[in-house]
Amino acid sequence: MPNSILSRTPKPKYDVVLIGGGIMSATLATLLHEFDPGLEITIFERLGRFAKESTAAWNNAGTGHSAFCELNYTPENEDGTIDISKAEKIAEQFEISKQFWSYLVDKKYISTPSDFINSCAHMSLVFGEKDAEYLKKRHEAMKDSPLFSAMKFSTDHNQLREWIPLVMNKRNESEVLAATKMDLGTDVNFGSLTRKMGRHLLEDSNVEVFLYHEVKDIDPREDGKWEMKVKDRIHSHKQEVVADFVFIGAGGYALPLLESSEIKESEGYGGFPVSGEWLVTHNPELVEKHQAKVYTQATVDAPPMSVPHLDLRIIDGEKALLFGPFAGFSTKFLKEGNYLDLPASVNTKNIKSLFGAWWHNIPLTKYLVQQVAMTKAQRIQHLREFVKDAKEEDWELKVAGQRVQIIKKDEKHGGKLEFGTEVVVNKQGTIASLLGASPGASTAVFAMINVLEKCFPEKLNGEWREKLLEMVPSYGQKLAENPELTEKIRAYSKEKLELKY
Repeated sequence: MPNSILSRTPKPKYDVVLIGGGIMSATLATLLHEFDPGLEITIFERLGRFAKESTAAWNNAGTGHSAFCELNYTPENEDGTIDISKAEKIAEQFEISKQFWSYLVDKKYISTPSDFINSCAHMSLVFGEKDAEYLKKRHEAMKDSPLFSAMKFSTDHNQLREWIPLVMNKRNESEVLAATKMDLGTDVNFGSLTRKMGRHLLEDSNVEVFLYHEVKDIDPREDGKWEMKVKDRIHSHKQEVVADFVFIGAGGYALPLLESSEIKESEGYGGFPVSGEWLVTHNPELVEKHQAKVYTQATVDAPPMSVPHLDLRIIDGEKALLFGPFAGFSTKFLKEGNYLDLPASVNTKNIKSLFGAWWHNIPLTKYLVQQVAMTKAQRIQHLREFVKDAKEEDWELKVAGQRVQIIKKDEKHGGKLEFGTEVVVNKQGTIASLLGASPGASTAVFAMINVLEKCFPEKLNGEWREKLLEMVPSYGQKLAENPELTEKIRAYSKEKLELKY
């Protein structure tokens, strides 16, 4: 890293300030710079490198979330039918991400796609007759959609042994299993991708990047602009920076910063931090027998982000397997945060929401306590539901990222725990924040275009429109209703991203 990056001082005024050096800010900065290279944009990141928190490779599962394998995106209705509408939306959002990344590769802004994205089959696996029947109905509902038409289904042990030999080893022939498989799935190193975008912004654009700079407070000015207190964590220097537009992409710290802005839209929001751990193996013999991401059903009272899955990971060219996640708890809002983050976030405007969410999620609290108390041996026992002969010495525990789940005001319950990703924007469209977790990074491009739709609608429908369609050719169209366009878009991104399916 050039010393000049650490010695520079921010200007007192910018058109756009982006807080946080994760995939969201890197994506939004790249989009805005492509739309208008003359914009004065800066990114403030409190750590010494981009993508060290939730975006870092081992802090997430690396699943290119496209709803191929995540069963919580396809709920069963009371009448027994399967609702695939959410799955279609998420699949379309990931296709938007792939188109944008393909554009970056095509323009030579970033290179070597295999550094950040690789083909990896996505599978759903269920145990027992009841869940097998559900999976069959799910497959029947999904295969008619252009987004999922290539999905395969099987209950045959011989077929499953071809797909997932590690999981099928030492299985009883009488055991009822069912699986679906999509070869179009991907494994994504979002950390590598983010740093590639960051390097492009730093070297080939006029976007300014300030590492070890933390935004401590955001205040509205009478002229409609925003004033931020920025601390240089290396030199302990503090200064004020003014911006016309602010985006808060600071992961778990987005919530307290949003609250400091005192916009009406932030009232009632709370945050519930959840950490996690993986069991990881680099044993080449085990890795060779499992070349997929395999998701199953969540256990009773478990939150959606705790769906057990056994995944192939490809990080810096090295393959590994991870199993989890096992939930944990910390009062920190970031992995490199402060233990006072949670108590400091409580205020008179959100305490009712926080209490209501806790009261109506006592089973979740019990689940988290049980998970935190688990020994490594107990975690291995859970792994053996997937890998019958798993040996404790082959697997190590690795701490995953820190997530802050959204708590929103709810008229009925006081507060409601949300497990998705949400964009909060003020009425004037001058400040925006991203809250929440999964599907998160996979849908970063969709989320940031959503920010632009809310904050720069005239420009996006006017002078920026042609550029947007160049970057995301399917923008404004529903792939689920257009088989030809779906096929064309997927062929384009497969070629540019050098995918092997």
